[in-house]
Amino acid sequence: MILRQVRDSAADAEAVQLIARDAFASLPDARPPAGPPRPPVYQLARTRHLARTDPQGCWLAELDGEPVGAVLSLRREGTWVLALLVVLPRVQGKGVGRLLLERATAYGRGCLRGMLCASPSPAAVRRYRLAGFTLYPAMQLTGQVVRAGLVDPGDIPVHPGNATHRHLLDSVDRRLRGAAHGPDHELMLAHCEELLIADALAGSGYCYRDGGEVKLLAATSKRIAARLLREALARVPEGTEARVEALTAEQEWALDVGLEVGLTVETRGYLGLRGMRPPAPYVPNGGLL
Repeated sequence: MILRQVRDSAADAEAVQLIARDAFASLPDARPPAGPPRPPVYQLARTRHLARTDPQGCWLAELDGEPVGAVLSLRREGTWVLALLVVLPRVQGKGVGRLLLERATAYGRGCLRGMLCASPSPAAVRRYRLAGFTLYPAMQLTGQVVRAGLVDPGDIPVHPGNATHRHLLDSVDRRLRGAAHGPDHELMLAHCEELLIADALAGSGYCYRDGGEVKLLAATSKRIAARLLREALARVPEGTEARVEALTAEQEWALDVGLEVGLTVETRGYLGLRGMRPPAPYVPNGGLL
């Protein structure tokens, strides 16, 4: 077996996607996607994006020339993020995941903070705890939005955003997680349906929505965060399942909004953090945190 860096190529992006698909499908509580499967356009673009911005943090494991495992990680202003760690089911338990994680964590050496989203896999949980991460049980909100629950006074204005708001986005990021997302906003802007901005005397915040999914939300107060989440859920197309993931107990404001509009709460995986506490007015992006 050899380890090599992930290349910014369609072939490597497809290889990572296929490994991830098989690895997640093998989880004990794997669930089929609601509705017809969506093309993995964003996942493919994310792999190529990280291969460009963080080549030393992205690795493929190959056995006899066949890709069998992959890891994607990134560094942003002193915060290291594990974006993906997957191994084909038939080679799990043979040290492939450990070797890939060692390469990725070496790239994050010297970073004061670390973030990851962990699947419910017991092997993954053990691996991340041994790597020094505090694991916070996570919840997700799913279901059809009940429009009657979206009544909101609207005293905090929310409007569409674009690339001209990068300063605001990075400022809110730094306040909440100690580091800006930087170039990752270019990926999100290109592949999410919309960016929503709240900018008022009371504070500021932003939210990315794609279809029914809240991809990333950050705000300077829980009140602004709740306003953004309501607005994002109000814009979910009729008949589309809404989804808000990676919520810990510190995000009770998000649970309250979700319950108001008829969504269901379930436990799902863990948010892993090192050198930091869960940012409260924040919904992380599972692949960019």
